Amino acid sequence: MPKDLRITLLFDFYGDMLTEKQKEVIDLYYNEDLSLAEIAADSGITRQGVRDSIKRAEAALIEMEERMGLVRRFAGVQEELGRIAQYAKDIQFESDRLGIVGGIYTKAGEIARIALRLRSE
Repeated sequence: MPKDLRITLLFDFYGDMLTEKQKEVIDLYYNEDLSLAEIAADSGITRQGVRDSIKRAEAALIEMEERMGLVRRFAGVQEELGRIAQYAKDIQFESDRLGIVGGIYTKAGEIARIALRLRSE
């Protein structure tokens, strides 16, 4: 069964909304990189039972994202913060090129630092 790595991001956002069993199998399969057989041996259920549980959990995570869109919005905010940081750097470059240092240059640098910090949080 090929792994859909977007599930790991969905799990970060919506994992607490899954059942304990679903959380466990998703964590073991995606985060711990265990095989279906390894998870089955550890949990005392069949490999097919593990696969079914993973598929149900994946479907629940995808449905939550379709309804709430938190991951989509997060990605959009990250992209916009990157653009803000780049625009601030462009302003700094143009200020430096035109010999306008001081307030504009300093504030653009601070905007870039803030945007990059928020982007990495």
